[in-house]
Order: sequence, then C-alpha cells, then structure tokens
Amino acid sequence: MLRLSKKADYALMAMKHLALLGDRGSSSAREIAGQYDIPIELMAKVLQRLVRRGLLTSHQGTRGGYQLARAPRSISVADVIQAIDGPVTVTACSTDEGPCEQFEKCNVRDPLWRVREKILTELGECTIAELAADPATPILAHVAVLHTHL
Repeated sequence: MLRLSKKADYALMAMKHLALLGDRGSSSAREIAGQYDIPIELMAKVLQRLVRRGLLTSHQGTRGGYQLARAPRSISVADVIQAIDGPVTVTACSTDEGPCEQFEKCNVRDPLWRVREKILTELGECTIAELAADPATPILAHVAVLHTHL
C-alpha cells in the first residue's frame, strides 16, 4: 500500500496552515501543533527539516516563527513529501540502492516504474496553494445538516 508517513502528513498540514496565513505573518511550531493536536516535539522536527530543505524560513524573536519560503503555488506536494520522506518509491528496485536479485527477470519492474512516474507527476502538479484553496469542512457541519433534516 502506498501511504504517506505521519511526518509527511504533518508537514503538509503545516504548509497548508502557513499558506492560509499568507503575508499576514508567521506561526510558531507550538501554534501549529496546538491547532492540529500534534506533539510539539514532532512538529518542531518536521518544520526544521522543511527549513533545511528550503521550503520554509524561520525567524527568532517575539514576532518569530515559520513562513513559506516561496509562494504556495510554487511549492508542490511532491516537494514537501520528498523533503520529509525522501524519494517516492513503489518497489524496492526503484531506489538508488541498486538492483534486487530479481532485477533481470522481473516482469513488473518497468510497469511499476511507470506507475511511480505517474504518481510523481500528479504529486508534482498539486501545489500547496491548491491544498489551501480546498476548504476544510468540519465534521460537525455535516452532523448539523443531517440533524436538521431528520
């Protein structure tokens, strides 16, 4: 199963949070972690990794915190995932570790590599701006609508 790590999930949540702030300011690791019930230590590590990869900037002081390093439309979901988890892989042989013992006889290697490329293309085309434009619909809103129709 292809699945993002928790760290990648948290990174995308933080990036969307910061994109929604726009030019209005920055947000601390504590604020982001508190908003989404994420352990502060884990959020801080995720944010620092995003800073090291050039996706965020950090500022010290009373008005300090984290901001997007570039416009949200120029940061892809693939950029964030790869900054946190490294290269996206579908098979063991799609890493740089070299061919596996089945490499020469594998009859699914090339089709699965094409699947990986399609996944990377889609993740590369989806931007943080698109994530931020997608309104979060609280579950309670659905419950309230259902309740009024009963």
